Amino acid sequence: MTADLFDSLAEAQPTCEEIADGAVLLRGFAKPIEDELIAAVREIVAQSPFRRMTTPGGYQMSVAMTNCGERGWITDQTGYRYDAIDPRSDAPWPAMPAVFRDLARRAAESGGYAGFAPDACLVNRYEPGTRLSLHQDKDELDLAAPIVSVSLGLSAIFLFGGLSRNDKPRRFRLTHGDVVVWGGPSRLAYHGVAPLADGEHALLGRKRVNLTFRKTR
Repeated sequence: MTADLFDSLAEAQPTCEEIADGAVLLRGFAKPIEDELIAAVREIVAQSPFRRMTTPGGYQMSVAMTNCGERGWITDQTGYRYDAIDPRSDAPWPAMPAVFRDLARRAAESGGYAGFAPDACLVNRYEPGTRLSLHQDKDELDLAAPIVSVSLGLSAIFLFGGLSRNDKPRRFRLTHGDVVVWGGPSRLAYHGVAPLADGEHALLGRKRVNLTFRKTR
């Protein structure tokens, strides 16, 4: 059996790696539906384009983002929050595609969280040099539901720490199709993304797209 065949078999069999108590990394979980996911992202962006939001402190985020679903996460000088309306268009966010909902539900179940029904999906675009500083996802009212994070495009270094900002985060290389699920004792773990290295992905070019599914209520 050749090395190429071994590689193909490995790609075809997603693996589950526990990265913390209540958190798993599902290698290659989303890869079989990559075309459907990318097509759905493009439809969302056509309705609600990517934009760099401004934090309450006046800092412009380096990561560009948009949303889909019943609510979208936004930040401006008044604070962080979820809202049903895209402030740029004054229209509702695009509906969450069925392929997104199904992926999020299946990934959460594989991570030990059955019945996950997200009502929001943050769509983040990373370009070479962009990063996401360590933070907690705590704007949601339902902290019993997990977070499901899907990586598409360029590889990235995912930082996953503890419940204190001072806890040293572990580093995980996420590649196209990988999915991270965390909840329970890790639901409020600090996490982030190291500056994205330059590269060229066959489907998305010089960028990484991250889908983050959440249940806000």
